[in-house]
Amino acid sequence: MNIPANLKYTKDHEWVSIEGDIATVGITDFAQKELGDIVYVEVETLDQSLEKDEVFGTVEAVKTVSDLFLPIAGEIIAFNDALESTPESVNSDPYGAGWMIKVKIANMEEVDGLLSSESYKELIGA
Repeated sequence: MNIPANLKYTKDHEWVSIEGDIATVGITDFAQKELGDIVYVEVETLDQSLEKDEVFGTVEAVKTVSDLFLPIAGEIIAFNDALESTPESVNSDPYGAGWMIKVKIANMEEVDGLLSSESYKELIGA
């Protein structure tokens, strides 16, 4: 299971990459394997400010639809448009081409509440 040490994680199986006050968010390798073949990613919250843990979109797999929860409060400033035509990128490259959104972080202190790679490994029993 791929769990990069340079990322932060949530209990909802999302990963977060922080660069300055911008967070890139996607779902983890563990999550994409649990969901199975992803056929659609929907984010209708572009240019909106949301609170931590609010739903920012959904991911649809062959057998299920799951909500996506914002790991830190902020304004959603970008959506990975490539996922509209190639949602399977979330399966094949969850930490690269499969990223979902970019968020302008409202409160940097919330970053401290995210899980380290070691804590995330404990959470999923890896």
